[in-house]
Amino acid sequence: QVQLVESGGTLVQPGGSLKLSCSASGFTLDYYAVGWFRQIPGKEREGLLCETYTGGITYYTDSVKGRFTPSRDNAKNTAYLQMNGLGREDAAVYYCAAESGGGWCPPDAFEYDRWGRGTQVTVSS
Repeated sequence: QVQLVESGGTLVQPGGSLKLSCSASGFTLDYYAVGWFRQIPGKEREGLLCETYTGGITYYTDSVKGRFTPSRDNAKNTAYLQMNGLGREDAAVYYCAAESGGGWCPPDAFEYDRWGRGTQVTVSS
């Protein structure tokens, strides 16, 4: 079964850190670009960043620059999102997505081929 599964979302205190995982099954992430998105209930989905298969990073929003960093472990067929300095405004459902072109980061979310179902991140003291 071809799918992406996010994990790692939990309750974290303001100022804390969290690392999300995006595990692929049924296909190999090696040559895919991986994007990270989030959505707050009642609001539009927000693009955060994307990492190409060669490690190039595109930030879709300045609000996470310097705080969020993508990475991947091809041996585990998994991508990660390291999030530091979390604030209440970062609380959302976080999604990963994969794009088969691989060497570029799509400007639009609809260009991603595969999506996970999301993992909830709550930021509260």
